[in-house]
Amino acid sequence: MSNSANTEKKIILTGDRPTGSLHLGHYVGSLRKRVELQNTGEYDQFVMIADLQALTDNADNPGKIRDNILEVTLDYLAAGLEPDKTTIFVQSHVPALTELPMFYSNLVTVSRLERNPTVKAEIKMRNFERSLPVGFMTYPISQAADITAFKARYVPVGDDQLPMIEQTREIVSNFNRIYGEGILVEPEAILSSNSACKRLVGTDGNAKMSKSLGNCIYLKDDAKTLKQKIMSMYTDPLHINVSDPGHTENNPVFIYLEAFSTDDDFANFMPDYKNLAEMKEHYERGGLGDMKCKKFLNSVMQQMLEPIRQRREEYAKDKGALLEMLKKGTERAVEVSNETLAQVRNAIGINYFDDKTFLDKYI
Repeated sequence: MSNSANTEKKIILTGDRPTGSLHLGHYVGSLRKRVELQNTGEYDQFVMIADLQALTDNADNPGKIRDNILEVTLDYLAAGLEPDKTTIFVQSHVPALTELPMFYSNLVTVSRLERNPTVKAEIKMRNFERSLPVGFMTYPISQAADITAFKARYVPVGDDQLPMIEQTREIVSNFNRIYGEGILVEPEAILSSNSACKRLVGTDGNAKMSKSLGNCIYLKDDAKTLKQKIMSMYTDPLHINVSDPGHTENNPVFIYLEAFSTDDDFANFMPDYKNLAEMKEHYERGGLGDMKCKKFLNSVMQQMLEPIRQRREEYAKDKGALLEMLKKGTERAVEVSNETLAQVRNAIGINYFDDKTFLDKYI
């Protein structure tokens, strides 16, 4: 199916690096929103398994990426993405995504890449300093290629990725200014409306849920593992006794409740309170223990993740079907992105063997 056949639909591009199974941070930051947008029927959505970008800081361990291609695919399907509604594909098998960055790299300065807040934060977290791989530094350029190759107008992301979207917009603006307006599309970020979901903290209270920090709850965690992680979560260190006033701000248990609980959950699992506001007020004045809060959170999370776990187990029974689905999605991604690549090459003027004006000049 070509891109032209879907001009009436708004185009979305998003994805994840296959460096491990997906966790709740991925789910609330973007994945849950992708499922919602898919189910509206209003969008032509492309979801990318970003294995090339994962290599930028895992070049010495490609097996890690190879082993997680299907893990991420399973997480996508378990969360509710459907291959007949969303095109799921593998980045490394789409040639346009390696050619477009070469063109875009001439439109970005080194100093601009160094100022990108997301890149700066990732460099610091990984302690790269001067051992920084060039591929990692040019990550924003690669991401711009991923987005523009499909002429995506919308990109569901977490707050931490906003600088990447802004840099893509700059690249698009520069390209269109030099080579012709309207060739590439400037993307817009789609953020969660729930502030607690924009950047979910780790179970240890760290500002970021990260595989490397070991503070994640994974979508595939079984019921026992999930309960263990929730019951050992960091809370308010000053809330020593049940009677002590507690702090809900920066308290992971209440941040997670803000992100996931509903009034119906209170009716089903915690009828002492009508909603989270009432529960917070009790905790803050004292008299509500951490264990009771964690047990409620566990009930909420078990209910939410159980159908995801069940779908994952079902899809995992046929790995061959998963690979075939990925192959078909990737073939469509190649077809659509090649249309954009051809337009980019034509605009720059390097389509020598297809340009009649150029050929007539010399033949």
